[in-house]
Amino acid sequence: MSTPNPSFPALNPALAAVTQRIEARSKDSRAAYLAVLDSAKRPDRYRGGLGCANMAHAFAAMPANDKLAIKREREPNIGIVTSYNDMLSAHQPYADYPEQIKAAARKVNATAQVAGGVPAMCDGVTQGEDGMELSLFSRDVIALSTAVALSHNVFDATLCLGICDKIVPGLVMGALQFGHLPTVFVPAGPMTTGLSNKDKARVRQQYALGLATREELLEAEQAAYHGAGTCTFYGTANSNQMLMEIMGLQLPGSSFVNPDTPLRHALTAAAAKQAVALSQSEGSGMGYQVNAKVIVNGIVGLLATGGSTNHTLHLVAMARAAGILINWDDFSDLSAVVPLLARIYPNGSADVNHFAAAGGMGFLIAELLGAGLLHADVQTVMDDADGRGLHRYATEPWFNPNHASGAGSLAWHASPATSGDEEVLRPMSRPFSLDGGLKLLQGNIGRAVVKTSAVAEKHRTVRAPAVVVNDQKELLQLFKDGKLERDFVAVVRFQGPKANGMPELHKLTPVLAVLQDKGFKVALVTDGRMSGASGKVPAAIHVSPEALSGGMIGKIRDGDIIELNANTNRLHVDINDEELAQRTAPTPDLSHNQHGTGRDLFALFRQNASAAEEGASPLFQ
Repeated sequence: MSTPNPSFPALNPALAAVTQRIEARSKDSRAAYLAVLDSAKRPDRYRGGLGCANMAHAFAAMPANDKLAIKREREPNIGIVTSYNDMLSAHQPYADYPEQIKAAARKVNATAQVAGGVPAMCDGVTQGEDGMELSLFSRDVIALSTAVALSHNVFDATLCLGICDKIVPGLVMGALQFGHLPTVFVPAGPMTTGLSNKDKARVRQQYALGLATREELLEAEQAAYHGAGTCTFYGTANSNQMLMEIMGLQLPGSSFVNPDTPLRHALTAAAAKQAVALSQSEGSGMGYQVNAKVIVNGIVGLLATGGSTNHTLHLVAMARAAGILINWDDFSDLSAVVPLLARIYPNGSADVNHFAAAGGMGFLIAELLGAGLLHADVQTVMDDADGRGLHRYATEPWFNPNHASGAGSLAWHASPATSGDEEVLRPMSRPFSLDGGLKLLQGNIGRAVVKTSAVAEKHRTVRAPAVVVNDQKELLQLFKDGKLERDFVAVVRFQGPKANGMPELHKLTPVLAVLQDKGFKVALVTDGRMSGASGKVPAAIHVSPEALSGGMIGKIRDGDIIELNANTNRLHVDINDEELAQRTAPTPDLSHNQHGTGRDLFALFRQNASAAEEGASPLFQ
């Protein structure tokens, strides 16, 4: 466990107040969760309680020397949960990670097994397609799959291999059900830089206008997404990596190291060895580690970097898996005091490789710690007897290939004291903005979130007539027909978790951006999700309650005047309360969202999904 250090700066009062509020709100649920963990702990190796036949099944396929180690019941056995597939560029590098991990474990007298695999779908492939309606709930399937993998109860620690949008949140949610075990997350890193994000966005807008061919669009997309690793823009996948690092769940500086490099291989081996060490340390279980302070640190990181709006759902669900209750008030109150220190596309022109080169996570964490905007006295996967807590993450890893050992050596050094590029990464003294650019909107339409970090000041207030559709394809058709050449607020409803699984509506981004560039005042209001790459058009997303649950968004009609004001946090339709109460919402035919492309199998998920502000999960109510 890390211990408080008197040299830590005083906490920002708002950070302290939000943390205390979360702890009070979560008192009972957190206590119940910890009681479950306490009951699951064993003083010896977990496989020691198995019968002989059970044990034989568990190691039947292991190499002979590993079998001997397993039978002795002294050495730790590490369970690997992997999201490998070779269709996703981000997860393709994981193909040989199990062998790397097993070799590293053997060097410290331990064993490792692939406990199981989890599905990993790509929102980039399914964007605007029927499969996107499975995307959000794939997170919960991943949580369930992780639980199945770990249910054999033969592991002393866990290594989670995952990167992209729903995969990391699902792995966290599943691993927290085995929170008595220490868990280390193992990233694979971003692909190298290809076509700039600015040029990619320009071609997308040209295509939307009919000024670029499909062949030209495909050529641009292929130049941007060109190799193994995560996409290089700062969407949900790379926000996940930032979160795992700032929450102390993966090794310092490991988020944005490119695949198949000596440093990446060294970090993977070090993660395996650290999992072994943690398995022999009392109180190192993931569930004990992930407390309210760690969750608040995650929110701060999201705000300081302009991260994905999807985490106003995912972080809520991840926290609930550990008995911690957070809501959008917590995000909004922290956003008011956490400055924006990074501009990474879509909040700027740089990609995550540029961010890392400018100083990356080590510089960012050092700046936030120095301002009292992070809890330093938290437990991390790097903790040892010196109890350094999150300060250990104000560092960056280095690999020396010429070390006398002959195998090279991995070490951590202090992060740079200054940013390498203040167009990408800035110190606390010169932030891009004084707030984190994520706000709670409220009004008679409901509660919603808006990300303003990429929205110019002149576009943050829109008051215009509503254009109401029940499917994003309807709005795209109106654009193609030339019927949107005016000021308007697009209301895209029946897109919530209960209606159709809450797909991202990223296909609307180029269209709305084109209209805004023409000088029209445009905005989006939806009970669905926007991409983790939410862009320059103001978008009130995750409107709650959703239309299918009786939300007021379902009662808006074409022509109603809507005000979206990100400066005053207002989301309002100009209808008096009496008339709004008397209106009835339409009952659209949603049968096309219920069948085909696997959607039939997810009916139970849709029916039991919680509200967006509660994580939109059927697992944690």
